[in-house]
Amino acid sequence: MNSSLRVSKHLAENIAYLKNCLPIGTSYDLIARTLVIANRNAYFVCINGLCEMNLINDILADLQNPSFLEAFDFETAKSLIEQKIGYAQTSVSDSFDEIILQLLSGPCAIFVEGYDEAIVLDVRSYPKRGMDEPEMEQMTRGARDGFVETLSSNTCLVRRRVRSPHLVFEKLQIGTVSQTDVAICYLGDLVNTSLLEKLRESLEKIKASTLTMGAMSLLELLVPKRCLSIMPCMQLTQRPDVACSYLTEGHILLLVDNSPMALILPCTIFQFTQSPEDYLKNPLAGTYFRLLRFLCMPINLLLMPVFLLLTTCYPDFRDKWNLISTGQMQTPRIIFYVIAVELFLDLFRFASTLNAGKQSGPLSIVGGLIIGDMAVTLNWASPEFLFYGGITLLAGLTLSSPELADALRIYRIFMVLSTSFLGKAGFYGSLCLVLLSIIRTPTFGGMSYFWPLFPFHGKALCRLLFRSPTYKAQPSRNYKRGRVS
Repeated sequence: MNSSLRVSKHLAENIAYLKNCLPIGTSYDLIARTLVIANRNAYFVCINGLCEMNLINDILADLQNPSFLEAFDFETAKSLIEQKIGYAQTSVSDSFDEIILQLLSGPCAIFVEGYDEAIVLDVRSYPKRGMDEPEMEQMTRGARDGFVETLSSNTCLVRRRVRSPHLVFEKLQIGTVSQTDVAICYLGDLVNTSLLEKLRESLEKIKASTLTMGAMSLLELLVPKRCLSIMPCMQLTQRPDVACSYLTEGHILLLVDNSPMALILPCTIFQFTQSPEDYLKNPLAGTYFRLLRFLCMPINLLLMPVFLLLTTCYPDFRDKWNLISTGQMQTPRIIFYVIAVELFLDLFRFASTLNAGKQSGPLSIVGGLIIGDMAVTLNWASPEFLFYGGITLLAGLTLSSPELADALRIYRIFMVLSTSFLGKAGFYGSLCLVLLSIIRTPTFGGMSYFWPLFPFHGKALCRLLFRSPTYKAQPSRNYKRGRVS
């Protein structure tokens, strides 16, 4: 049948089309039944579990009450809802495409004999979990709520914090099969209009059957990765306060149904060094810890490769500074120790993230003590390697973005392997490749990944490096960030 078919005035034709498009009678969660409304035959359809059934029962009870509808002659569906349906989220539609999409999203539909439009009642009520603080972005103080998997709840969390008449949520569907709801959130008086228009065009051009992993799938569709670029090209957050902070600075948020996170664009590398924890301390302490996180990035990336380079390629320097206290050690054993420590520490970190919060701390400590001690006893490692590996792990844990920490970890392993097999040439060559990969990280709209360092903007760079007092924390106007391709 024609997918663009319009609703017919003949109820039998509408029922036949619905049964052809939907598994009515086969799928147990599809509820359909015949009614009599205002002396007219009617047909009601909804999906059980996505609707507020008590509210539906009240509305249908009123519509089927003869005394409630007597002395009225409803010629159109619109006149019926205007006079006798007091529920606010009620509309009419004559397109079966739109009606079926609404049904599959949660609202219910009523078809009435003689009406060429269906009545759509948005009575959806999605199952959802509590808005608990996200485990990956916990803070010592501050709000304890977080985004959930329900889009309407996430928009409420944003609206609650930003009560501006310029706040806009544009909704569209992506995915020919899933028809996933995606909301573009921005402040109309602050947003970069060129970037916003580019985003709309890109979302409309996406050809995908489904967003399998929600927001992460959308991210990869918006900014396709280059083969050598593994740095995060768009910031994600599960904290509404963080999302709203960027929103009031002119950024755009993307909220995806079934995903408890927000995508923030445009994106720069400096955003991954920011943490809301900075603003829960006084400006001096906040600045100290922010600069410490900046320092942790090169430590996490370079400490183990530089240690391997110095101990294998510069033996005089190694002996002078006593980098290895266990005496002479052959280069193959040093390489083996470094690689083994890297793998052991990643194993601890991965195991702790897969366990509940109450178990992850004891698991990491006990596992590190036992396995580390046994590794030294069995000559699978030495205390120096465990020490430098532990510092590398701690430096990675201070980064507020797990995506950035994962990227630096992959770069570090690449440099360790290159230095192991190729010596000095491997270290310097891999370092150049890593820097080239970071520089060539793609961003949405072609905006600079290193703004405000390049193009240089001194005032904005100072705001990123130093924690400003609250009354100076947000700019009074938008900074120009570069072009939109």
